[in-house]
Amino acid sequence: MSVSHVPLISCTLLCLVSLVSYASDVSPKIECLSANKAICQQANTKLFASIPDTYPTLQKVLANPKQFRVQIQYTQIIREPSQTPHLIRYNLGVDDQIYHYPASTVKLPVAILALEWLEQQQASLDIDTTWHTFASRPSQVAVTKDSDAIDQRPTLHHYIKQVMMVSDNPGFNRMYELLGLDHMNQSLRSKGLSSATINHRLSMPMSVEENRHFNPMAFLDAQGHVLHALPARYSESYYPNILNPKLGQRYFAGGELIEAPMDFTDKNRLSIADLSGVIERLIFPQLFSAEQQFQISDEHRELLLRYMAKYPSESQQPDYASKGIADNRYKYIKFGGTPQSIPTQQRWLNKIGSAYGFLTDAGYFIDLEHHIEFFVSATVYVNDNETLNDDTYEYQQIGLPFHRELGEYLYSYELKRARSVTPDLSFWQQFITDFEQ
Repeated sequence: MSVSHVPLISCTLLCLVSLVSYASDVSPKIECLSANKAICQQANTKLFASIPDTYPTLQKVLANPKQFRVQIQYTQIIREPSQTPHLIRYNLGVDDQIYHYPASTVKLPVAILALEWLEQQQASLDIDTTWHTFASRPSQVAVTKDSDAIDQRPTLHHYIKQVMMVSDNPGFNRMYELLGLDHMNQSLRSKGLSSATINHRLSMPMSVEENRHFNPMAFLDAQGHVLHALPARYSESYYPNILNPKLGQRYFAGGELIEAPMDFTDKNRLSIADLSGVIERLIFPQLFSAEQQFQISDEHRELLLRYMAKYPSESQQPDYASKGIADNRYKYIKFGGTPQSIPTQQRWLNKIGSAYGFLTDAGYFIDLEHHIEFFVSATVYVNDNETLNDDTYEYQQIGLPFHRELGEYLYSYELKRARSVTPDLSFWQQFITDFEQ
């Protein structure tokens, strides 16, 4: 099946219509990406004006936006009778100049770029080709076996599954080493994701210089013959975070407490707007120009979406349930918090990130029973003592409850929102049925 099931809409028809919000600290800035005035008039400027007491953490965070550095982008999807989608974006605190550490959310665009790279190769490679990574420097890691993979063979397929289902760091690092800094940064920016800055591996303490070196690697056929090899490579270019952000009042480094803000100039960056844009490009690629789309096949797009939609309990290899991974562990919005199962008719195709006190989640929500769909991306900063690297963050007390309540609030709103056209989600129903079998 193809995810391009929605009739195409010409990007030349998309225009920005400004809507005036009433005066309030929680008034969203609204963008209606449609030339249809009737659609734009459906925007609700008072969406976040009065949060019920049943959402106490959401109330608290929205009442203190600077303290929590909160940014929310919620996007309604309005369908025409032809099922053509139009988007109305509600931006609350979204500002590309306000830095949040993206953590694992950068794994999603890099995984898509890895699939693009695969399709561009002339060699007989596919997502299940054995992939060996070698080490040419003391700081690097060699990987020729993976105990969680089928036949213990490292493959792009396995790395993508691990990255999307359980936010695996080693899988991301292998794709980082495959692509290199120049390819990742230039490709993402060429697609209109102007904030995208990828300049280091995850959970590998390496210097800026070491992160500019990339492992040699080889792709092998079933007999162990080399189909394609890449030598050790180095990026001459430097991709600093142009915001030069400094966060907190103090931080730990090498066991020592430094009484100064932590410098994030050499850290990754991906704004909430661009993170949302990555998700939108996956779900509705036809709403973007050819230059801004990810150039991957329907088959590879569906593979990626499958692992974004699947819950750990639905995986046999690896068996995540036996490892104690709950279905909601990597699903913050609407489901974050105490381990729980999630209704099978509700799917949250998302990517999370958690580090340095930032808790971020972004994705596309569907409820097949009630015919609901929407996008939402959000980040919140929960570091009351303003000390970084002390592992004392209010993730459980504030971060996860905020994301859960935000999702519940928007879901409740969507349940009540009048629709002149019910979205046809039959594609997703069949899609999920297929991988449940």
